[in-house]
Amino acid sequence: MKSIKQLFASALALTCALSLAACGGSAAPASSSAPAPAPSTAEEASAPVDATASATVSSGDAVTIKVGASPAPHAEILESIKPALAAEGVNLEIVEFTDYVIPNMALDEGDIDANYFQHYPYLADFNEKNGTDLVSAGAIHFEPLGIYPGKTASIEALADGATIAIPNDATNEARALLLLEKLGLIKLADGVGLSATPLDITENTKNIKFEEIEAAQVPNVLPDVDLAVINGNYALGAGLAGKVLTTEDKDSEAAQEFANIVAVRTGDESRPEIQKLIAALQSDETAAFINEKYNGTVIPVF
Repeated sequence: MKSIKQLFASALALTCALSLAACGGSAAPASSSAPAPAPSTAEEASAPVDATASATVSSGDAVTIKVGASPAPHAEILESIKPALAAEGVNLEIVEFTDYVIPNMALDEGDIDANYFQHYPYLADFNEKNGTDLVSAGAIHFEPLGIYPGKTASIEALADGATIAIPNDATNEARALLLLEKLGLIKLADGVGLSATPLDITENTKNIKFEEIEAAQVPNVLPDVDLAVINGNYALGAGLAGKVLTTEDKDSEAAQEFANIVAVRTGDESRPEIQKLIAALQSDETAAFINEKYNGTVIPVF
């Protein structure tokens, strides 16, 4: 089993190749969210993992499992289910990470039992690039793109010639345009889906101008544009929870594609303690916690 120093050394090399926003739903690393997000780009070192101890520890009749997570919202959601898991005989130890490489490496090495920070496209890409065999044990939440007010207070008040800031990476830009089309502000060419770009706009009756900006920077331009389409993880980090005008919904194409998952090693999804973890995360109580705490910047998908 590798030490965390060895894991981190390997991660430094991998980080350059893996820039996907593992939780937020950015483009794949070959072209990034880790997602997304936010929490959407790889940062520096994570919290240390005890690589000398088995990831699962029995204590009397209780079992302890270690779950790696990004600080927000993932670790916060996990913290909320600790009492429910304790009642089921499972002690949950949360290991916080601030990058998007080490959590999968630590899981593959057996230093943690599961992780919760990414969407499935990121995990699939990670497996392909690193020869790992990690799988989803269940989808938990989605961090939707939302429309936030800048110089204009509402979508209804949007004037002719208004400016809307949108993310400039391929996946998030397409999601932003699909959301604007759903609201009737633009029309896109048939069938473009998650490959849409502004070049695919076939109708723009309000003559909207689009500012294409790096996703993490969109919240910073709110004072200079009429509206902005912002990733949920970046909105959360910018303190915009509760200010969103509307978001993608949990039945959208993007939500199905970019729901954040709990990842485990292949075969571990059938372990009783992992099944209890997923059941607690997909409970009505967790859905209520997410809806109340995040005000639409994070939505449950179960």
